[in-house]
Amino acid sequence: MKIDEKAIKQLAELLNETGLTEIEVAEGETLIRVNKGGTVIQNGSGNVSPMMHSDPTVPQAANTDAPSGATATHPGAVTSPMVGTAYLQAEPGNPPFVSKGASVVAGDTLIIVEAMKVMNPIKAPKSGTVTQLLIENGQPVEFGDVLVVIE
Repeated sequence: MKIDEKAIKQLAELLNETGLTEIEVAEGETLIRVNKGGTVIQNGSGNVSPMMHSDPTVPQAANTDAPSGATATHPGAVTSPMVGTAYLQAEPGNPPFVSKGASVVAGDTLIIVEAMKVMNPIKAPKSGTVTQLLIENGQPVEFGDVLVVIE
């Protein structure tokens, strides 16, 4: 597969210019996703080619590992109610809403999911301790993805 380095650089520049954390473009069976955490190129057959670089200005390979199936059935799993981009903090530079090991009270904001330029707070459905934080800041999420586990 031929990698279009110019297209990746243009997308990375667009991220910096717009303040976005991720952008995805598809053409035919080729998909290029660039985020501030990484770059992944996927073709129509599902093959993924991560690009690894040591230069911090070049996007790094994204973590595409799915959470374990056992987590999805956990009674304290908090799932995404929509497709969007998940954020761990209100603004860049602010402290995260929660972290692993944090105590939360029902109604506390855990994460924000941005969908169609609307920031949607995801609230804790119950009080407890955050035992798993399964997403990274700026990560795209799908409906039903497990975001956090509270015990």
